[in-house]
Amino acid sequence: MDAVGSDISTPGHGLSPSTHGAQSQPEKSYFEKQRDALVAEIAVSLEHVLSNINTLNRSLEGAIAVGKEFESVSALWSTFYDGIAHENHGGVDEDDLDEEMVEDEEGGRGSGDKNADA
Repeated sequence: MDAVGSDISTPGHGLSPSTHGAQSQPEKSYFEKQRDALVAEIAVSLEHVLSNINTLNRSLEGAIAVGKEFESVSALWSTFYDGIAHENHGGVDEDDLDEEMVEDEEGGRGSGDKNADA
């Protein structure tokens, strides 16, 4: 490449080759300063996000651990409830109970409605 072509591809291409050689580091442009500031701000924000995600993860793990502690209590109450329900209804299945409740509700509304539909 000629001297003009090499000037264009280097930072500070508006400077002459003699001026460019005298500077050890070209001064950053306004855009580069703003870009660096924004990149730094984004990095700090991402660190905060990561910290908050870690805190959330620990909280979720704690909630799951508490939930697992209540599994045995839940199973005990379920067994108790099933035993009481079985004893009170003389061994009738839950499905049969649901059907009986529906029939009782329909019967309580009056039989005149059923005959009107037929």
